[in-house]
Amino acid sequence: MANEKTSKDTKGKDAGKTEDKPSVSWLKLYTYATVLDWFALFIGAICAAASGAALPLLAVIMGDVVTTLALFVQHKSTSEDLMDAISSSALYFIYLAIGVFLTTYIFMALYKGVGEKLTYIMRHSYLVGVLRQEMAWSDAYGAGQVATSITTNCDLVQDGISEKVALIVHDLATFISGFIIAFVKNWKLTLVTMCIVPIIVVIVALLNKFMVRYSTASLDEYANAGTLAEESISSIRTLIAFNQKNKILKRYQEILKKAEAYGLKKSISLGIALAGIFSTIYLGYSLAFWFGGRLISWGEADSGKIVNVFMAILIGTFCLANVAPNFQAILLARGAAYKLFEAIDRVPVIDSSSDAGLKPSGVTGDIEFRNINFRYPTRMDVPIFDDYSLKVDAGTTVALVGMSGSGKSTTIQLLERFYDPIKGQVLLDGIDTKELNLKWLRRQLGLVSQEPVLFSGTIFTNVAAGLIGTPLEFADIEKQKEAIIEACKMANAHDFIAALPKQYDTDVGERGFLLSGGQKQRVAIARAIVKDPKILLLDEATSALDSKSEHIVQDALDRAAKGRTTIVIAHRLATIKNADKIVVMDRGTIVEMGNHHELMQLEGGVYRKLVDIQNVKQAQIGQVSEKDQFQAEDIDGDDLEMRDAVVEGDNGEISIVKIPTKRSIASARLTRTKSVHVNPTAEEYKNLSITYLARRVFSLNKTEWKQLIFGIIGACGQGCIFPCFAIIFSGMLQAFNQPDPAQRTSDINYWACMFIVIAVCMGIGNFLQTAGFGCSAEILTARLRYMSFESMLKQEIGWFDKDENSTGVLTSRLSKEAQDIQGLSGITLGTILQTTVNLGLSCIVSLAYGWKLALVVIACIPIIMTAGYINVVVIHKNNAENQSSYAKSAEMACEATNALRTVAALTKEKAVTDEYARQLLPPLRAGYKNAYFSTIAFAAAQSINFLVNALAFWYGGKLVSTREYDMQQMFTVFMAVVVGASNASRVFAFSPDMSKAKESAEKLFASLERKPLIDSEESAPGKRVNNIEGHIAFEKVHFNYPTRPHAKVLRGLNLEIKPGQYVALVGPSGCGKSTTIGLVERFYDILSGSVKIDGVDVREYNLPSLRDHIALVGQEPNLYDMTIRENILFGSKSFDNPPTQAQVEQAAKDANIHDFIMSLPQGYDTGLGGKGASLSGGQKQRIAIARALVRNPKILLLDEASSALDAESEAVVQAALDSAAKGRTTISIAHRLSTIQKADRIYVFQDGVILEEGTHDELMNASGLYAEMASQQVLDKNK
Repeated sequence: MANEKTSKDTKGKDAGKTEDKPSVSWLKLYTYATVLDWFALFIGAICAAASGAALPLLAVIMGDVVTTLALFVQHKSTSEDLMDAISSSALYFIYLAIGVFLTTYIFMALYKGVGEKLTYIMRHSYLVGVLRQEMAWSDAYGAGQVATSITTNCDLVQDGISEKVALIVHDLATFISGFIIAFVKNWKLTLVTMCIVPIIVVIVALLNKFMVRYSTASLDEYANAGTLAEESISSIRTLIAFNQKNKILKRYQEILKKAEAYGLKKSISLGIALAGIFSTIYLGYSLAFWFGGRLISWGEADSGKIVNVFMAILIGTFCLANVAPNFQAILLARGAAYKLFEAIDRVPVIDSSSDAGLKPSGVTGDIEFRNINFRYPTRMDVPIFDDYSLKVDAGTTVALVGMSGSGKSTTIQLLERFYDPIKGQVLLDGIDTKELNLKWLRRQLGLVSQEPVLFSGTIFTNVAAGLIGTPLEFADIEKQKEAIIEACKMANAHDFIAALPKQYDTDVGERGFLLSGGQKQRVAIARAIVKDPKILLLDEATSALDSKSEHIVQDALDRAAKGRTTIVIAHRLATIKNADKIVVMDRGTIVEMGNHHELMQLEGGVYRKLVDIQNVKQAQIGQVSEKDQFQAEDIDGDDLEMRDAVVEGDNGEISIVKIPTKRSIASARLTRTKSVHVNPTAEEYKNLSITYLARRVFSLNKTEWKQLIFGIIGACGQGCIFPCFAIIFSGMLQAFNQPDPAQRTSDINYWACMFIVIAVCMGIGNFLQTAGFGCSAEILTARLRYMSFESMLKQEIGWFDKDENSTGVLTSRLSKEAQDIQGLSGITLGTILQTTVNLGLSCIVSLAYGWKLALVVIACIPIIMTAGYINVVVIHKNNAENQSSYAKSAEMACEATNALRTVAALTKEKAVTDEYARQLLPPLRAGYKNAYFSTIAFAAAQSINFLVNALAFWYGGKLVSTREYDMQQMFTVFMAVVVGASNASRVFAFSPDMSKAKESAEKLFASLERKPLIDSEESAPGKRVNNIEGHIAFEKVHFNYPTRPHAKVLRGLNLEIKPGQYVALVGPSGCGKSTTIGLVERFYDILSGSVKIDGVDVREYNLPSLRDHIALVGQEPNLYDMTIRENILFGSKSFDNPPTQAQVEQAAKDANIHDFIMSLPQGYDTGLGGKGASLSGGQKQRIAIARALVRNPKILLLDEASSALDAESEAVVQAALDSAAKGRTTISIAHRLSTIQKADRIYVFQDGVILEEGTHDELMNASGLYAEMASQQVLDKNK
């Protein structure tokens, strides 16, 4: 099977380019809006417009007050007239406060509510879209990208269709109504001032272009980082075993650097744009005041009208400028939505959701592959089939055998219609499968794959997935359970399930990691046969089973095959010798065909040669001498003394459990409890203030001190501008009322020049603040992602076994938490600093100009801030509920996309998406609650400003009426404090971002501070070794997995392996063989006893130093999205120079994969794609073996290292492994006993202890369990 050169190689070449990135239209974001939703948005928009339009009425009231004050100052009215006018104005403010509260609440609640609903639908539709795609599309689309899109991208879309849209409507309405009022009051002045609007529009248009370009590019790179993280976390055991965390982290950092570079460009672009916008606005003010002075001189306006126009334009243009940050959210949403709609809108070539196609009433089971030409879409340069034909008669069993990569699994994939042939037909009962309804077709097929995939959930729910599309799918639980138990009995799974504490309700963990390989495969077989399919497809269905289980299951499969068509792929030829037809394949062609007997008659035949290779050598049956027999120690728990042990439970809590002990283990008390470290949890961080967390975030940003200094200077400068503006504004008012025309002109010109100075300072300050804090925030985001990923990779394997740390959850957290924490940095931090300086200086200026009025108004500031704070608290509480729910749902989505073939074969797409929709309901309800209740605090914060205005005008007017204050004092205080506080209150518009940031910071810091229970860092304490002998000893080892403390795995295991010895571990699935290997690698710590290497407890070694001398080939080989060369070099030692190309090629030759690699157009530089998906199982396993051999380890651990290989490859590879075993200690786990009969010592495991031990001949003579297993594997004793 060929492989692909991933698109990421191309991306890497174009990394430096900044071509326009695709985005969707704004209306596209509302694809799922119903008529009712649009009506709600329309009502919300009206309310937002009404709320926005109310703000410029402040200008009308202020103009009237200025006119009244001018008359009073000129002694043209009495103090009573002044107070009457001021009281009326104060009353208008109260009316406006009530109106703004109601309209603000309505528009915020409606937009947030609709946003929650539409995002809910979009998340669900996106997963539906991903799951309906054909495999060719999915092969190039990483599961990590799905996790990123379904969290970060959907969050960005929600941000861009919810309240920020309403705030844009609000601000635009303020701008428009402000200019309408200005035109009504004085059209000439307004027209002159409007010259700034086209400039602002051009700047915003350019900003739109650059923001979409850089934002989308940044998101693409973060998606690539998510794919790498998902790939690494899902294969964490391989990563840890080969000490390659640093290599993965380096690749991750390189991707983050690309994303960061685009983010920096985005921040600088935004800084330039905002600088241009605000400079233009203040230049417009200068022009307005200068021209207003001319109008007064010409007698065409008075000071009141000038203030009317100026304040209306001031409020309008400020709100127009505030459109930019909110508009940025829409731009980001458009870019983020492109990835989502790319999957949602794409009509797949092979559509699993389509109802089209024939649905025959019955199936006979005749299958024909007619003149098939096929190449995998990702590797069109490598032919798989060329005019391939095969007929399978109904009710017969056909076995496909041959070299790995010869097209066996491809045959099954074409029948399942995972792919369509380029030419030719796949026929079922004479009908082309393309004409059949795809779901109907797949429901006639029962598939057991080479690498069985289980889903998070119980054993019951996993087997029940096989009932989809059958009459039992919606039957009551009892009827389903009967069928499931019967299927599990047939698959030889019932006994081990019944022995579990929760039996069929036992949780299997993510991808079934809590079960052994054999147990997983038996559950997968039960899942396939529970629906009683007409056609059985068995792709190495028994490869992970021990001989006894295989024999029982094979008998069951043989029985199940009766009356149905069965296609079997097998490398263990013993399992297919009863097949009606055996098809021998080589490089996509059929070289031999016949039954077992016929093919065995062919002298020199390929099949006969394969059989010869696999026949297990039969030693003469006899009894071993008594001294050679090994009596297993009886460790029945009822007969053992019990003692307390401290273990870490599923939820991370330390608890006491009972474990067996004997006097002999009293000396082996070096348990992991010696170094128990109580790690912090996110719950503990919830008591910490947002201020403390912000300081923590800021401390991580200290290395960007240059950017931060620029940002601080800019924010402080902008904070100073508004108090200065208050002085200039009140000075301008005084100038307008200057009776001397010459002096008036001179004063007006002076203050107009001061506005130009402010414009320049505003531009510089805006650029420094936005670019400085924006760039530092982008760098921080990339750094936090890296730190979080680094922290995850430091943790012990047991941490990854917990449900809350599944691959999907962790990938989602990497994507979400670092992004959310920008709410405590960047723009938010700059705004808070600017606000603080603004308020502080405003209070100083106001106290200096008029302390009485200042004290009254300053006393109101805590009320404004309290309303905003309540808003933050309420939103934070709701966000906390949402995040855990979204993380759980993202985990499920990631798991499903990781197992697309299994989901498709089971026609489980709708079941997955329905369950995903159910998991999204809790955060949806919380979102509605947030929309309808927390919005009250936000609306209150907005309306309180009007009440403060009313108080300030009333009391200020009273002071002026008594001649205690003049007009300049009153307006200086009013503009400095009241308007300054009003602007300051806008910081609470960031409250949703701050709330999300706090929630994410709590989790992130808890994660960063967690110390692993097993330290695998280079800097970890412990004995460092440059070389080891390879002596391994297990002494009275008791072990339970941390997530299953009550399920005993090893029960007092004693085992000694001498240096250079080749030892094999055999026994039933789940008896503790793979666990033993895991303990040599120190993936876990034992409960009691000791595991020693060269006489030293493994807990006393520096782990990386020890693991550099160990190589592991796992039962399920994990490859990475790299080239073949890079995957093999993944096995190189951390302290050595990388192996030469010659050494890489020699390792590949030893693994019998070199010739295949050289047959590829790009040879060793061929990219493998995600998880090596484009290779066959045998090809992947041989590359994994090459990866282990290039390490030249002192201890070689082989966990079913050749289980996926055909007989010929197995023989060659086994010879290489036998050769590689010389001079090194080797532990081999095998179910094919032919691969380990040359072992120096064979240990037969059962129930966590050793039942038998000896050489092959000794064990055969003992006529025990081993001899029974061996006899079941012989193909032809007469041969």
